[in-house]
Amino acid sequence: MATVSSSSLLNKAVRQQYMNLPQGGKCQVTYIWVDGTGEGLRNKTRTLDSEPTSIEEIPEWNFDGSSTYQSEGSNSDMYLIPVRMFRDPFTLDPNKLVLCEVLKYNRLPAETNHRHSCNRVMQQVKEHYLWFGMEQEYTLLGTDGHPFSWPSNGFPAPQGPYYCSVGANHAYGRDVVECHYKACLYAGVQICGTNAEVMPSQWEFQVGPCEGIEMGDHLWVARFLLHRVCEDFGIIATLDPKPITGNWNGAGCHTNVSTQQMREEEGLQYIEKAISKLSKTHKQHIAVYDPHGGKDNMRRLTGLHETSSINDFSAGVANRGASIRIPRQVGKDKRGYFEDRRPAANCDPYAVTMAIAQTCFLDPTEEESKKEESA
Repeated sequence: MATVSSSSLLNKAVRQQYMNLPQGGKCQVTYIWVDGTGEGLRNKTRTLDSEPTSIEEIPEWNFDGSSTYQSEGSNSDMYLIPVRMFRDPFTLDPNKLVLCEVLKYNRLPAETNHRHSCNRVMQQVKEHYLWFGMEQEYTLLGTDGHPFSWPSNGFPAPQGPYYCSVGANHAYGRDVVECHYKACLYAGVQICGTNAEVMPSQWEFQVGPCEGIEMGDHLWVARFLLHRVCEDFGIIATLDPKPITGNWNGAGCHTNVSTQQMREEEGLQYIEKAISKLSKTHKQHIAVYDPHGGKDNMRRLTGLHETSSINDFSAGVANRGASIRIPRQVGKDKRGYFEDRRPAANCDPYAVTMAIAQTCFLDPTEEESKKEESA
């Protein structure tokens, strides 16, 4: 049996009695932010007198940054700036979830607030109508860190029967997957699909298409919902890019990219142009495709298990062993999108989408001049 948390074993019928109580017209708003690790999410809740109808109606708040790896104790107050609002699938309407940017005491972006700079870049490339779709892989674990439903003293059968599988002997943890899917739909997250992955207890969900800054917003909230659903079930979802060593697939966050020109007739030429630019900045992208400067992806991008080598750039049609894949249908239609397969599962989507936008659609000299103008 998998090890589950003690909290998940509490009496849920008793809990539901309280959850059914009326709120007297008040609204609970849960503020969500990325902590100082660049991977963890934090949240806290406050009461508003009425249901907000827009993000502008939600006030700024603050928190103790010394307890989230974001400041020193002697100057610990950090600002929470609401940027996007969602419905709350746990406490239900009229309650809200609010994604926030984090600012330091001097109102400058916190070190792990990559949204601020990403938003600036997305504004600069908005004429391209840049769409993203991200494929978030994750692995379910017991609270002891052992993969969910794996034998306690050994391994399951080798990879092969688990991808897109059905049946209790192949699909582990589907309850979590389906509850997360419904929670995303209720919240308003742009989730567009899900499937079991190659390694047992590994799953994937897809978010998109989202334009510009919306990609990072929706993926971070989808991650929050995943962790929160897993909390209810008493297990853990890890975004570790290589949770199990050996002959097992790692976990990535493949990023699909498309502009208006790429989606139009003969758009393949613009896809190829973008890929050519990406080929010249491979090392720079690897450095921002996981939170540790590429060290996490070193364990994953080995050239095996449907990955390219971290040291080399490659591209190809329908090639899942390449850095960049052009889907076969796109090659046939000569328009559509391309897939960057290098981002790790624990990447910051703001850092990833910003790097792609900068490399493919911004002239470096033009960007520097815009920086100087805004300074």
